[in-house]
Amino acid sequence: MRIPPSLLIAAAVILALPFGWGLGVVLAYAIAGKDFGQLPVGTVPIAIVASIVFALSPAISPKTRVMVMTTGTAVFVLLSLIGWPFQ
Repeated sequence: MRIPPSLLIAAAVILALPFGWGLGVVLAYAIAGKDFGQLPVGTVPIAIVASIVFALSPAISPKTRVMVMTTGTAVFVLLSLIGWPFQ
């Protein structure tokens, strides 16, 4: 059975939220270092919007978009479990 592309796109948009959150925090850490303070207030919303735009982009197949969002979210969750970047 084949999964409809619209369902894959919806899954990618849902996965864009935790992926964008993690991307925004990593971006704040890359810009300001360990003591980034309130910088995620600016970087997280921008990263979430960019992730949603990527999830809705027709240039890449829906399957690829879901795989990128799933892999990225899994990496951010695993990094948070080991305590990176807050060691």
